Amino acid sequence: MSDFLSRVASAPISWGICEVPGWGAMLPKKRVLGEMADLGFTATELGADGFLPTNPDELNADLDAFGMTLLGGFTPLVLHDPTQRAFAIESATATSKFFQKTGATKFVSSLVQDMDWSNPRALSSEEQRHMIEMLGIVDEICAEHGLEQVLHPHVQTLVETKDDISRILDGCDVHFCLDTGHMAFGGQDPVEFAKHAMDRVGHVHLKDIRLDMVPAVLRREVSLMAATQAGVFTNLGSGDVDILGVVQTLESSGYRGWYVIEQDTAITGGFPVEGEGPALEVSASLKYLTDVVAPTLG
Repeated sequence: MSDFLSRVASAPISWGICEVPGWGAMLPKKRVLGEMADLGFTATELGADGFLPTNPDELNADLDAFGMTLLGGFTPLVLHDPTQRAFAIESATATSKFFQKTGATKFVSSLVQDMDWSNPRALSSEEQRHMIEMLGIVDEICAEHGLEQVLHPHVQTLVETKDDISRILDGCDVHFCLDTGHMAFGGQDPVEFAKHAMDRVGHVHLKDIRLDMVPAVLRREVSLMAATQAGVFTNLGSGDVDILGVVQTLESSGYRGWYVIEQDTAITGGFPVEGEGPALEVSASLKYLTDVVAPTLG
């Protein structure tokens, strides 16, 4: 019997807790952790600043109260700009020390144009070179603190498209967070990535999307926030991503890491009633994994 379901975790973004500035309202910590625990999750990622305590002991106490542990967290970094080299190293080191103290193991990096999440632009060859060098430095910082850096391709970042992903694969040894939704968003088939870059997969985010809504976002005609509010991210199994194929490919190739349900949500217009809203949506995704995916894994 596969232990797949015991390796399925949650993420605050599924409850609208997001690092992107101005994303939306944040539900109260106790409500979110309580709903996660009620669904049977035993691990979560960190979420945006202000969601969980910045003191590692307090954070672990909050999670322990709900029978949960911290896996790590999404960490935007500016790595292409030589003038920000010192700040990037300082930031990565501070975050790594924090994660180490919490017992987390995954440093989920994302390469942004700037910390305001401006739309990415084409990089010069020098900026590309510096970015690749800095990924190696962040790898070393993480290793020193018992962590694994996993690079997260993401809409509106410098690793957004299939070509961006290929340049990173060819340019350095950094491991990836295989985010099924964001990879599909950028034209990278996540099943193909799982098949051909299995040795580079260190973490997995499970996310489903509507591909018909993608082009307008990539053309910057519609913001990611607006697309999220309009439903570009769907429950697992109800969008256009082959979630089943990704999990089957990974498991058959020996992947035994975490799968984090990341169902990007933005909460506007008031909080949903407790037990409804995000909790129901995540429950539907968990049911898909339980009823459809897990039985195929043997």
